[in-house]
Amino acid sequence: MSSEQKTPVILQILPRLETGGVERGTLEIASALKEAGWTSIVVSGGGRMVHDLERTGTHHITLPVYSKNYLTMRKNAKLLAKIITEKKVDIVHARSRAPAWSAKWACEMTGVPLLTTFHGAYNIGPFKLKKRYNKVMTDGVLTIAVSNFIKKHILDNYEGVEPDKIRVIHRGADVDRFDVSKVSQERIIALSKKWRLPEDLPVIMLPGRLTRWKGQLVLLEALSKMKNKELRCLFVGSDQGRKRYRRELERKAKKLNLTGIVHFVDHCSEMDVAYMLCDIVVSASTDPEAFGRVVPEAQAMGRIVIGPNHGGATETIRDGETGFLFEPGNADDLAAKLDAVLSMNPEDKKRMAQNAVKSVREEFSKALMCTKTLDVYREILEKYPVQKD
Repeated sequence: MSSEQKTPVILQILPRLETGGVERGTLEIASALKEAGWTSIVVSGGGRMVHDLERTGTHHITLPVYSKNYLTMRKNAKLLAKIITEKKVDIVHARSRAPAWSAKWACEMTGVPLLTTFHGAYNIGPFKLKKRYNKVMTDGVLTIAVSNFIKKHILDNYEGVEPDKIRVIHRGADVDRFDVSKVSQERIIALSKKWRLPEDLPVIMLPGRLTRWKGQLVLLEALSKMKNKELRCLFVGSDQGRKRYRRELERKAKKLNLTGIVHFVDHCSEMDVAYMLCDIVVSASTDPEAFGRVVPEAQAMGRIVIGPNHGGATETIRDGETGFLFEPGNADDLAAKLDAVLSMNPEDKKRMAQNAVKSVREEFSKALMCTKTLDVYREILEKYPVQKD
């Protein structure tokens, strides 16, 4: 790079920076951009993670890009076009549909290439009414799919998308944070006491916000069908205002005589420690997850994971080798898998844990995700250079 050339400027855009996988991915890429010496800008509607973002050295700009109002989206596009021009942006990276529309229009105004990340299997709606709205996520010069499952979903549902314009980049677990050697005994003891866990019983955990499709009801049914009842089960995650669903889960646990077994724990900011407290981590999503970070995070901590045989879990879990898959929504199958894991001998458990840790570090790490994403940025910069004054 000559002294006259500017460092690349990447603008990521997403609805808000509150919480979630999309938001975390945005911060991780922002940090990687700064480490690479590039300029990182993020546009969002704001939120609790803005402070963490700005600590990476990224410039945050607040706009109402969460809005699905057409006039607001058009107004956002004009403001974005101004930002793109003033900040000499090279690539706009859109991570959600409403912001992607504004980004698409702004890129058309400025001649800057648009990149999108397709984070989920969006609902097409009755009579496929949302299909055109969703398709904006394939309108960039390239599209990142967060799993092979999502790539297939794109190609199956959106005509005219060229397979060679899709780049599969799995979301990654932070293996520096989710590392057994980094978690002190003091932290483990403190959280165990806080959650009042017995020392002599196996612990099953389902991490995830309390929402129906995450499959908490399926796990409750499975617990009631297990042969082994000498255990504890933790549901770790906020109800995010879904008080009615939380009460439904509590009533279901009581009806199934699981009150002494099941504990509902709110949001946990120490998931690395939480994983250390359990023997089995369950992902029971009834709808296919685009990727699902819980699986590789738990695997990175050497936990045995049981996940549904659909969506991203089929890519992160090699059945019988790095974890186990069960028939989605089938409580009997899940119960059988839980009993089987609890009866495994220590050598087999250790072997599976080692396989899981190796798999995550080699295939599903945050560092690998960041490297591959920056490689896509470089590919776009090479193919679509922006002429700057």
